[in-house]
Amino acid sequence: MRGNKQTETLLIGGCSRRFLIVLLPMSQQEEQARTIVQMLRRHGHTAYFAGGCVRDRLLGVQAKDFDIATDARTAEIWKIFPQTIPVGAQFGVVLVVLESVPYEVATFRADGAYRDGRHPVAVRFSTAREDALRRDFTINGMFFDPLTDTVIDYVGGQADLHNRIIRAIGEPAARFHEDRIRLLRAVRFAARLGFSIEPETWRAVRQFASTLTDMAWERIGDEVVKTLTEGSARPAVGLLAESGLLESILPEIMALRGVAQSPDFHPEGDVFVHTLLVLKQLDALHQPSETLALGALLHDVAKPRCRGQKGQRVTFYGHCEQGADMAVDICQRLKRSRATWERVAFLVKNHLRLRDAPRMRPARLKRFLRQAGIAELLELARLDALGSNGDLEAYAFCRRQLSELGPEALSPPRLVSGRDLIQLGFQPGPRFATILHAVEEAQLEGRLRSRPAALAWVQQRWPSAGAARRTALTALGDASKRSSRPAAPAPSERSDPTGEE
Repeated sequence: MRGNKQTETLLIGGCSRRFLIVLLPMSQQEEQARTIVQMLRRHGHTAYFAGGCVRDRLLGVQAKDFDIATDARTAEIWKIFPQTIPVGAQFGVVLVVLESVPYEVATFRADGAYRDGRHPVAVRFSTAREDALRRDFTINGMFFDPLTDTVIDYVGGQADLHNRIIRAIGEPAARFHEDRIRLLRAVRFAARLGFSIEPETWRAVRQFASTLTDMAWERIGDEVVKTLTEGSARPAVGLLAESGLLESILPEIMALRGVAQSPDFHPEGDVFVHTLLVLKQLDALHQPSETLALGALLHDVAKPRCRGQKGQRVTFYGHCEQGADMAVDICQRLKRSRATWERVAFLVKNHLRLRDAPRMRPARLKRFLRQAGIAELLELARLDALGSNGDLEAYAFCRRQLSELGPEALSPPRLVSGRDLIQLGFQPGPRFATILHAVEEAQLEGRLRSRPAALAWVQQRWPSAGAARRTALTALGDASKRSSRPAAPAPSERSDPTGEE
């Protein structure tokens, strides 16, 4: 019956109701999760799928992860399954590994008081109903029995799915006090699913917004990246701004509001409006990278600092360079990796360079187009243009050049190496970089096409160290014949009469 619609009996608050659910084709991951449930049942335990995978099933979406909730204790789980990882045994959480894939298996529990905004001081192992009541939102608080295709719902999650509502389970303030990261999750789920946030839950989000930074920044950063890369960055950032959460974690983005731009380049409005439009373009992509998403969010982050007025025209001189520095600071605050913040800084710093590409000399253009990260830079430039005046001329030019030139023309094999320069009599030093750069420049420009021509060109433009010494010794000998005065020292290699250094 997989792939068909089926009416199932659900348990909601002790009452039986019937709803329409969609049975999707079973993935290998779901089959393995089902095997875990079967094995627990064979040993006399209750076991269900829990949380997000149940929500996704009811929405007709293939789940990415499958978590299992059970009345079995951790010691019993270890006995049943040969390969387990005790990631949170004190909370009744174990990873069961099947075919190298880990599945979270957690014992039904009720949580005690929370003191660190994330972990309960103590837990009490309990029932499925109590386990559901401790979870964050009703749409995430349901269970599913994969052996009978039955949804078990103690919190009204099915009704809220039907009505497209994000609602905290129980008292919203209590849920957010337990774990502040739920504030961001409420916004992320609402934006991703296109749901509204229930009024009491929304009031609590706004109430606790200023306390979000009490959380570990790694968790905040992870949630921000999910928010930006799940296809709903534009509505999510709008909700973050309305709730006060954006001011709490990314005040630099809130500062973009009301920063006017020149209508000839940005007819869409201020910098915040433009950023939202760029994020809307990002949302049209399939699984954008973390770095592209952060680049889209931060590409104009320095405009408030750099805004100026030149007659009737608004200017933002230096905003790319200053923005790159700010992007590094923000990414580090969000605990992103070094590779991430270096790439994001590159994107922010260079996002306007494409405009110069049609006027670049061939060598400069080729070096520009062969940079690591050029694909993301081109994509950011496209998103930026579509979020403003729609001018894609420079983007299209770069795309054509990449296609026409190809990898070998952009990065041809070297005609001359450092070893070649040593054989010509040059001493290793800073001059090597100057000479090799000049050779590559001529090669990329098409003026040098072969190794013999390149070697001859080097010898003609830069006399080697050996030749310079021979010339100096000859000059000294002639001078000694003409005068008994001490001879002047031989000219150093840096006194290059060609001025090419």
